[in-house]
Amino acid sequence: MTDNKQGHLVQTFGLGMAIMLVISNIIGSGVFKKVAPMTASLGSPGMVLLAWVLAGLITIFGVLCAAEAASMFPESGGPYAWLGKMFGPVVGFSYGWSCFTVIQSAAIASIAVVFAQAFDTFVPLFHLPENWENFTILETATDSIRPFKDFGAKCVAVGLIWLLTAVNIRGAAFGASVSRLFTGTIVVAILFVVAVGFLSGQGSSTNLQTPATGYPDTFFTGFSAFALVMVLAMRDSFWAYEGWISLGYIGGEIKNPTRNLPLALIFGILGVIGIYLLVNLAYLFVLPADDLVRISQEGNTIAAVEMMGRAMGSIGAGLISGFILISTFGCTNTTILSASRIYCAMAQKGEFFRAAGYVHPNYNTPSVSLLFQAVWASVLALSGSFDFLTNLLVFAAFVFYGLVAAGIVVLRIKMPDVHRPYKTLGYPVVPIVFVAFCLALLGVAFYESWQNALLGLLLILSGLPFYYFWKKEKA
Repeated sequence: MTDNKQGHLVQTFGLGMAIMLVISNIIGSGVFKKVAPMTASLGSPGMVLLAWVLAGLITIFGVLCAAEAASMFPESGGPYAWLGKMFGPVVGFSYGWSCFTVIQSAAIASIAVVFAQAFDTFVPLFHLPENWENFTILETATDSIRPFKDFGAKCVAVGLIWLLTAVNIRGAAFGASVSRLFTGTIVVAILFVVAVGFLSGQGSSTNLQTPATGYPDTFFTGFSAFALVMVLAMRDSFWAYEGWISLGYIGGEIKNPTRNLPLALIFGILGVIGIYLLVNLAYLFVLPADDLVRISQEGNTIAAVEMMGRAMGSIGAGLISGFILISTFGCTNTTILSASRIYCAMAQKGEFFRAAGYVHPNYNTPSVSLLFQAVWASVLALSGSFDFLTNLLVFAAFVFYGLVAAGIVVLRIKMPDVHRPYKTLGYPVVPIVFVAFCLALLGVAFYESWQNALLGLLLILSGLPFYYFWKKEKA
C-alpha cells in the first residue's frame, strides 16, 4: 500500500487547478440517468430543474462546512479522522465501516450497473425466465430486492467489479491513467449531449413547458406534499453531486488555502450546477415528461441513451453508450482504488478485519482489502436496482454529512484556539441549515419507506459489535 501521509503533500495547486479538481471529483454517472426518476417524482420539467439547483445549493453549504475541517486537519485523512476528533473514535469508525457496508461499496455497485446498462446497447444481455426475475427476497413500499431481475446486466456489473479489483491488486499505475481518461471523457460526453440535444432539430421548447400526464394531482397536492416530493427528487440528484465530501482532501495541497479553498469549492460547485442544468435542459428539450416517466418505470434504460437515440438514431445511442462505458469504467476503477485504502488503514489500526491490513509484498497494494470490497460490492450489485442502491447510499452518507456540519460547531466549542486557515462562510447559519436539511432528508426517507431507511441504519450500526470486539482484542 502506498504511503498516504498527507503531511508530506506540497501546496502546488492554484485556484484554477483547484476548481478543475472540484469539478472532476463530482461529475459521474448520475448525470446521465437521474433525470428520469426525478421527472417521475415531480412531473414537471421546471420542477426537475429547480431540484437540481436546490440540491447544488445545499451541497455548497455542506462543502463550506467540510472545508473548515479540512483546513484544520489537512493531514488527517478526511471524514474518518474528522468525525473521530469531533465526536470520538466510535463515530469515526462508524463512518469508515459505513463506507464499506453502504456508501463506497454501493457506489461501486451502482456505477458498475450503469456500465452494464450501457453495455446492453451494444450486446443485448440475457434475461432469466419471468418467474425467476420476479423472485423477491424483500419488498418495501418503494423498492424490492430481486436478485435475478436483469440478471445479465448484473453479471456484467459483477464481472467489471472483479476485473478492476484484479487490476488494482496488480498495481495503481493503470488506475491513474484510467482516471485521467475518465475525466476528459465525461466532459466531452456531456458537451456532446448538450450540443446534439439543442442542434439536432428533434427537440421542442414545448417539452420544457409540458408536464407529465396527471400533473399535479397524481404527483402532489398542497405545499407539504410538494415539499415531500421535492426532497425525494433532490435525493436523486444528490447522487450526481456525490463525492463533494472528499474535496476536503485537497486542502493541504492548495496555495493560500484561506482564500483559494473556499473559492475553489464554491466556483467548482457552481460550475457543476451549470453543467447539470445544461445537460438536463437538453434531456427535457428532446424527451417529453411522459417519456421520462416511462423510462424511469422501465428501470434498465438510461435517459441519455434514449435522448441521443431519438436525436441521432442508432449512431447517437451508440456514441453516448460508448462514452458512458468509458466514463463508468473509469469511475468504478477510481472508487475501487480509493475506498479500499480506508479499510486497509482501519485494519492496521485494529478497527477492521485484521486480514484487510495485509499489503501485497510484490505489488504494494491492499490486496485483501480489495477482495473484501469486491465480495460485498458484488452482493449489493446483485441485490437491487441502480436507484435502490443510490438511494441507500445517499441516506447513509447524509447521516455523516450532517454530523460533519454539526461537528464544526462542536469543534468551535472544543477547540476554540486551534488555528483555522478557513472558517465556514455564514457560520453558524450555514451548518445549522445544512444539518436541518440532512434531518429533513432522513425524516422523509423514513416516511417514504421505513424499511429502506431502517436497512440503511442497520448497515451503519452493524459495525458496533465488531468495533467493541476489536477494541477488547487490542486491550
